Amino acid sequence: MREITPLTISDCFTIFSRVKGEFDFPLHCHEEIELNFIMNAKGAKRVIGDHIGEIDSMELVLVGSNLPHVWQTNKCKSKEIKEVTIQFHKDLLDEKFLRRNQMSYIRKMLERSAKGILFSSETTHQLAERFLALNQKHGFDSVLELLSILHDLSVSRNIRTLSDMTFSSTELSYNSRRIEKVLDHMNQNFHKTITLDEVSGLVNMTPVSFSRFFKQRTGISFIDSLLELRLGHASRQLIDTTHSVSEIAYNCGFNNISNFNRIFKKKKSCTPKEFRENYNYNNRVFI
Repeated sequence: MREITPLTISDCFTIFSRVKGEFDFPLHCHEEIELNFIMNAKGAKRVIGDHIGEIDSMELVLVGSNLPHVWQTNKCKSKEIKEVTIQFHKDLLDEKFLRRNQMSYIRKMLERSAKGILFSSETTHQLAERFLALNQKHGFDSVLELLSILHDLSVSRNIRTLSDMTFSSTELSYNSRRIEKVLDHMNQNFHKTITLDEVSGLVNMTPVSFSRFFKQRTGISFIDSLLELRLGHASRQLIDTTHSVSEIAYNCGFNNISNFNRIFKKKKSCTPKEFRENYNYNNRVFI
């Protein structure tokens, strides 16, 4: 479901603060970027893109533009779930402004939000009171506090991205023609064998130099990036098609079904079959 949020073009952000006994909103997406702070919901289920996980009693997640997401009651027994949701325009901060040195951490965090970000328990507890008090601020003071919160989140430790890169409709920018050329090649040929020698040759670099360059620009190794790309396509096919698991594995570049099942379970804590069953078919989102 595509949600039409109440955020107007005249406002910087909107905030909802509520206490409820269950999660009843369906899987959805929207243009706005969302910060979701939740308390007293241990055992609830979090779905962000192709990520599915059970949450602890308190959590904080940043959801990028047009990324499907939902929280479901699942095993949660609490009848006093506290939720603070902040939604702000994806262009709230101008691109030129984000390119300034002092904004680099926020820019990188917003780029990573295209895959969904889960902040550490320590960070969540440190900022809890500020989230609970934000709706008491008004006007310019509220905007300053939101920017301050975003900065503190951007420099926090143990940030975890949730969804695989191909599940988001937002293209990540690494400000590098070489990286973009390689990523385009990977996207076009993920179902085939792709080697480090092959992609380094595309950009006229030695394998060792390219490997180092790729990790510096993207934050992950070439092999891990290729694996994430293939798993993202596999997740999409598990949700959007009726192909067998073995068909999907081979369609996405995995030549060994046992290896595919092992890697998938290690990354997503469930088998491909379980993932397909857990992802609610009736709540699929088409972007």
